[in-house]
Amino acid sequence: MKKKPTRMQQPEIDRRTFLSTLGWLGVGLSGAVGVLGNLMYLKPAVDYGPPTRIRVGRPDEYTVGIKETRENERVVVVREKEGFAAISVTCTHLGCTVRATEGGFECPCHGSQFDNDGFVTGGPAPSPLAWYQVSIAPNGELEVDKNVKIPAGTYLRV
Repeated sequence: MKKKPTRMQQPEIDRRTFLSTLGWLGVGLSGAVGVLGNLMYLKPAVDYGPPTRIRVGRPDEYTVGIKETRENERVVVVREKEGFAAISVTCTHLGCTVRATEGGFECPCHGSQFDNDGFVTGGPAPSPLAWYQVSIAPNGELEVDKNVKIPAGTYLRV
């Protein structure tokens, strides 16, 4: 006689146990989300941005009449007979980076033009380029502070 293969029966979960387990999983998941949220709160989500004080080299590295563009800092360091100056290369129209030319500055985006002192000579720019304070750091290097705007034509005499 052949035996019929017997099926193993899995225990059935009643409705009450299933719903209770599902409820406890929800409580555990919400508790885990709460703990994770509190841990993330401890670390501030602050972007301090780039530094506003930048070192641009020693004064003796610059020759008179030079305009050195610092692309990453978006500033031009100018050395004239009068001294040193730092002029922003951010166009006052829409924030494009202007190029230094022999006659001043020009914006490649919308055609704004500025003279050597950053004053608008043409185009849609509403105001002149900003001048930043230049000082000598304790180690003897030139330091540009982009938080301090100064009047155009103000040079650091060295």
